[in-house]
Amino acid sequence: MSQSPLFPTSLVGSYSQPDWLINKAKLKGQFPPRTRAQELWRVAPDFLAEAQRDAVRLAVEDQIKAGLDIITDGEACRESYSNHFATALEGIDIDNPGTALDRSGEPVSVPRITGKIRRKHPVSVEEVKYLRTLTDRKIKFTVPGPFTMSQQAQNDFYASPADAAMDYAAAVKEEIADLFAAGADIIQLDEPYMQARPEAAEEYGVAALNAALEGAAGETCVHICFGYAMLIHERPEGYSFLPQLADACCHQISIETAQSALDCSVLASLPDQTILLGVIDLSTEEVETPEIIIERVNRALPYIDKERLVLAPDCGMKYLPRDVSMAKLEAMAEAAKRLRVQYS
Repeated sequence: MSQSPLFPTSLVGSYSQPDWLINKAKLKGQFPPRTRAQELWRVAPDFLAEAQRDAVRLAVEDQIKAGLDIITDGEACRESYSNHFATALEGIDIDNPGTALDRSGEPVSVPRITGKIRRKHPVSVEEVKYLRTLTDRKIKFTVPGPFTMSQQAQNDFYASPADAAMDYAAAVKEEIADLFAAGADIIQLDEPYMQARPEAAEEYGVAALNAALEGAAGETCVHICFGYAMLIHERPEGYSFLPQLADACCHQISIETAQSALDCSVLASLPDQTILLGVIDLSTEEVETPEIIIERVNRALPYIDKERLVLAPDCGMKYLPRDVSMAKLEAMAEAAKRLRVQYS
């Protein structure tokens, strides 16, 4: 396996799925699904698994062609970043869903917790094994975080959402162990609701996160963001919850800086972890130049050692057209090449 160079490049998680696979008009017309959303797929059920594997292969080919150093499956087999895993657990009634408020404050259909949450079986082991066959570069795989899943469910069983989060953490911990055993190099937990609900995140979110990550066999990452740019257009000036992750037992933290023009001085509060620095703005189809991306990296370098930076998009790219996503990744990879020359 190749070693990562200075300023390695990576997706956060999702890549643009092919138009022949998923109905993007429907995808963009609703909040990210928390329950199942089979109506999004354009391919008949009998052929869907094969089509999804083909889409994973194409996503990997695009990433390699663009020049990325760390490869994901592009989340090509998923309707959303969270429902793929969250609806596969015991104790969840997905046939009779509940309701919860989205981070925007709108009520949405969510899994309903009716019993003790347990992982019945490995959820994504075969996906990691397949991804491992497609490249000898480092591979990363994403799993929704326990705090975020506890916020995206109607709790009809536990005495408190904190109790639910800890059982979600136990399920995630089991999945992480199996994914590393299957060949993953990096496992990322997606925790956007830590930004959306910082008080609860401070109360029990980091504890649940650490319960899921503690003792992991490989490198771990946590992604915390402001929501998909195509759906949530307003960006705060800074993170409501980020310095608190200095106490999290993860090796990497993935954040947005491009669209929000984030004040990167906050990175000084994270002295140990590697930072996946969001340098690609996903609110626009305009493709950044390498020079713009380099400027975004240089905003961060006064506050973090260059050896602790990974270049990435702000968030998942699934809402962008595939050709735009590809062009943005190529610009990011070219920026990384120039930065290596400049700083080596």
